[in-house]
Amino acid sequence: MSFWPNSEHWSVKISLNTPHTRLDVLAETGVVVLKDADFDCPESEYLALEYMDWKSGGDTNFAPLATADGELDCRGFWDKGKTDKDAVWTSNAAVAPSIKNYVEGVGANFGRVRAIKLAPQDREGAIRNLHRDDNNRFNPDNEGWVVRSWVEFTDNPDSYMILMDNDENGLPDASTEVRVPLHKGSRFIVDTQRLWHAVVHPGDAPRYALISSFESSPVLDEWIHAQAAS
Repeated sequence: MSFWPNSEHWSVKISLNTPHTRLDVLAETGVVVLKDADFDCPESEYLALEYMDWKSGGDTNFAPLATADGELDCRGFWDKGKTDKDAVWTSNAAVAPSIKNYVEGVGANFGRVRAIKLAPQDREGAIRNLHRDDNNRFNPDNEGWVVRSWVEFTDNPDSYMILMDNDENGLPDASTEVRVPLHKGSRFIVDTQRLWHAVVHPGDAPRYALISSFESSPVLDEWIHAQAAS
């Protein structure tokens, strides 16, 4: 491997140990694979969304469905002085009612909700894009830790998300690597502020998926246990 993140990577500065309320179900590995989605977001919905050129984890475009203030904006909620919670639906949500209904159906406080379009990317490219997310900036210490949920819209059985925990220096520990398959309908919850992550996506067509932020809470915990794969 010709590249590996080092101590100068911006992710290393993101907090790992805080007093926020976390979910026991994510304590051991930081990820929970859920049962495949029982709803289908029609192609006519996710392709009709307004996508913005915003790079994160590869050659990506994002369609914001819920943001800090309801505007079409890919920036972090902190740019509006907010934690990644209490989101407002954008004009894109009216184009994709199946997504809006799914997110609201979780019942937990949600933050940014976005559809991602990821161009093909090999493993070396994915390693170059490994990162951790800054999900909890401005999050009061006595509130729930923000985690993220994925739902795959397109069928990419040869693609997978790389997840790695941290070594003693706060860098990705290759010995902890987990690969989550990205077939259509696959779903998972990840503590992306804790785990380094990126997607290996071979092929010649873009991958589309839904990424949503949720606050850790008893409501989210109950939903995860109900949806977890057996």
